[in-house]
Amino acid sequence: MVVYSFYETDTRVMQYANALIERGDSVDVIALRQEGHTTYAEIGGVRVYRIQERKINERGQFSYLYRILRFWVLATILLTRNHLAKRYQLIHVHNVPDFLVFTALVPRMMGTPVILDIHDVLPEMFADKFGITKDALLFKALALVERASIAFSSHTIIANDIWHKRLISRSTTAEKCTTIRNYPDQKIFHPLAKERNVEKFLIIYPGSLNWYQGVDVAIKAFARVADKMPEAEFHIYGSGAAKPGLIELVQDLGMTERIQFPTPLSASEIARVMANADLAIEPKQARSAFANEASSMKIMEFMAVDVPVIVSRTSIHAYYYDETMVKFFESHNDAELAEHILLLRQNDKLRARLVANARNYIEKNNWGSKKRDYLDLVDSLVYPSRPRTKRVDDSPVEGSSAESPLVYDSRSSR
Repeated sequence: MVVYSFYETDTRVMQYANALIERGDSVDVIALRQEGHTTYAEIGGVRVYRIQERKINERGQFSYLYRILRFWVLATILLTRNHLAKRYQLIHVHNVPDFLVFTALVPRMMGTPVILDIHDVLPEMFADKFGITKDALLFKALALVERASIAFSSHTIIANDIWHKRLISRSTTAEKCTTIRNYPDQKIFHPLAKERNVEKFLIIYPGSLNWYQGVDVAIKAFARVADKMPEAEFHIYGSGAAKPGLIELVQDLGMTERIQFPTPLSASEIARVMANADLAIEPKQARSAFANEASSMKIMEFMAVDVPVIVSRTSIHAYYYDETMVKFFESHNDAELAEHILLLRQNDKLRARLVANARNYIEKNNWGSKKRDYLDLVDSLVYPSRPRTKRVDDSPVEGSSAESPLVYDSRSSR
């Protein structure tokens, strides 16, 4: 697979790769390298080529673009060389960016099918990250790149149903686009006994640290009620451009002993941390056009480990969940979030009820039950004569409104 992220922490990519490995396929991944990691590793049978080191600290459009372009060049060279040596049967490329799909130009010209997996819609994401409007020339250019990238691919995967409608309206057809949500892998995310001081009440947020994630709102909310919960701590796992500002905010609020920023962890390690929590917060900013429609994988992962979640009321969260599963708050309202934190700290029965209802939801919506959709798509592209199984779409909650890869099959001589 090709992905501009760290393979070890990108659960979506790991799930795809592991699903293929489990059934006997061979998988290569071209990815980024974290500081201190080797340039090559085998992880669970997946060959990972870490071709470029990255620190997630971009503050301008050009530094961000330069790093992506450099990765694009290096990935194109390695992918082409590997393909000529062993002929991949399928190339699966993950955005961001969309144009990363063109790393597969040579294999595509030689007849190899290519999947473009859109984790995040790039025009909206870029607009929020760098403050441009939808009328800007750059936004329109990114939409054009999206359309060209999808046209180049054999098939496109999109991460949620709202974005599926968006792509169909501006860039592709329904026949060429499939929704595959970010589902928890219950082999990794499952309930565990607490492995810490149970006298503490632990609240956590694990994820990227950009302004639209709304973590500043969660920090302010915790500070409002910290004195009423002397046994509570708030741990924030992640990295991103907003992290220095968040650390400064914690210092200004005098919360350095109560709000901590532990070292980011791998997917398997963070799963244990999540299972050890008492409460989770997903505070995305609904006022961000991108975040309002970007589905959080962490919500379902917390559901899978039996931890209740307080969730900002964004369009996408209201599309998939309701108040029986999560506790909603208005995304920018730290006072309301503070009230909900205190309520769930004091109300054991409410926490248990949310956990039980969320568990029922996860029993129907998890990677174990949904990965067949992905495997059927792969097989339909590699073996076009094989009929594809009709998938069953996840239904939105009643009354709702409108996150290889390079692959070759070791079982075949193709």
